[in-house]
Amino acid sequence: MANLKAGTRPPWLGLGAAVWVQIASGNAYNFPLYSHSLKSVLGFNQHQLTMLGVANDIGENVGLLPGIACNKFPPWIILSIGSFACFLGYGVLWLAVSQTVLNLPYWLLWLALCVATNSSAWLNTAVLVTNMRNFPVSRGTVAGILKGYAGLSAAVFTEIYSTILRKSSANLLMFLSFGVPILCLLMMYFVRACTPTFGADSMERGHFLFIQVSSVVLGLYVLMTTILDPILQFGAEVSYAILVGMVVLLMAPLAIPVKMTICPSRVNTQVVSSDETLQGEGNAGKTEPLLMSSESATYLGSFREGDDASEVAMLLAEGEGAIKKKRRPKRGEDFKFTEAIIKADFWLLFLVYFTGVGSGVTVLNNLAQIGIAQGVQNTAILLSLFSFCNFIGRLGGGVVSEYFVRSKLVPRTLWMACTQIIMIITYLLFASAINGTLYAATALLGICYGVQFSIMIPTVSELFGLKHFGIFYNFMSLGNPLGAFLFSGLLAGYIYDTEAAKQHGLGLISSSISCMGPNCFRLTFLVLAGLCGVGSVASIILTKRIWPVYQVLYGGGSFRLPQTSNH
Repeated sequence: MANLKAGTRPPWLGLGAAVWVQIASGNAYNFPLYSHSLKSVLGFNQHQLTMLGVANDIGENVGLLPGIACNKFPPWIILSIGSFACFLGYGVLWLAVSQTVLNLPYWLLWLALCVATNSSAWLNTAVLVTNMRNFPVSRGTVAGILKGYAGLSAAVFTEIYSTILRKSSANLLMFLSFGVPILCLLMMYFVRACTPTFGADSMERGHFLFIQVSSVVLGLYVLMTTILDPILQFGAEVSYAILVGMVVLLMAPLAIPVKMTICPSRVNTQVVSSDETLQGEGNAGKTEPLLMSSESATYLGSFREGDDASEVAMLLAEGEGAIKKKRRPKRGEDFKFTEAIIKADFWLLFLVYFTGVGSGVTVLNNLAQIGIAQGVQNTAILLSLFSFCNFIGRLGGGVVSEYFVRSKLVPRTLWMACTQIIMIITYLLFASAINGTLYAATALLGICYGVQFSIMIPTVSELFGLKHFGIFYNFMSLGNPLGAFLFSGLLAGYIYDTEAAKQHGLGLISSSISCMGPNCFRLTFLVLAGLCGVGSVASIILTKRIWPVYQVLYGGGSFRLPQTSNH
């Protein structure tokens, strides 16, 4: 791995390329765009289509294998595997929907959809892990940016689907089979690991701000064109012009390395590998330990989870190099997966994330039915609103948590507690079905749902290190399909069908009838509110437990890399 100074082009070029890969990794969000063709062309019933939706969620979120592989192979190999899975899985679906190959068995299509959407896990893991390691002192900001663009991918694909692909499911599947892998193969050269920098770079904040602003502009641009299209009936020329504008905005992050090429900066910042200590500026012969002894004495007692005075003295002696002794890692250092899963903090964080995304994805999966039940005919606006606010939550969660963790030493999980409290109020608004509150509740839920992603990612890396971050992140991501199965597939679906059967006077639940009125989802929303209540309490407990960790990591006003960190 080449040594790279802070502010040089490769890390920023990799981040710009990662934006495109993140858009590509959102291919799983396209299921609603071609699911109707699976039903009409292939003759599937509603139950079979629902099970294909489960395959879509499983493939997208089960990423333990790429999490393990990212520590053993370079990013280009991970991206290659994801590209091949995308080509293979969507290729089989394209052959079936285009009727190039007839009578493919249902189990094969189910498996193909799992493989196709599992490409998202490979692509997402490759770019997220690589960029988190390239920018370790700005991991919250980087996570917010990348997950924000992932949240916009559905809107980007919808624009492509409506303009170039002419709303053809077969064309969309062919595009996913060939276009996404080609894009990832082109970007893999630029997504590479770089030696992280820990010195002060006056340009870094401005660069991140530029990317954040350009992503917000992109989100507003796509949202407005989506809303205005059915009203103004854009012609072909206008639609293509809108698509070109979207592509230009997607290329905005690449302006940073271009600017660095034209106007190279002479700022000389420190490059510190994970097993080195920080050196004072202009003092080449004088080294400064990552953790000052006075700060160690102040925080180590609470940071080390109950170590007594002799153990603290032993750890301080080890840190100074006086003795060498193998010990288990402590919070803030690099954990192995087997070491992390026996920690209470690990399962508390999983519980908090599960309650947040598990409840949110339940509403997302049923948002169209929720709108129809409350008398909204154009549910596409609801979906667009949720998507945009989800993006704002992902981006804003990274920015806000990064500011407060640096200036006030506030653990990021505090924002998970705040947003889940807001989610409780939001679910009660949904349950009340008061006129005029549906759009506001949808917007609030989208923001709070997005925050869960951008907070969980850097928190995992700060508590358990970056060395095995890939597998930790992908294990936490299992909270999404688990919540979808329990609260959407079992709870919401059963309550909806039962209420629909009552309204139509049927003795048996039928998937062909619709439910109208607030009772269709009222009980579901009350359960979700209670679930977020549990998540709020758990996040407050977790925040209190890990507060000393953040005092150690950010106590000097900037990130302190633990001495055992080695990625």
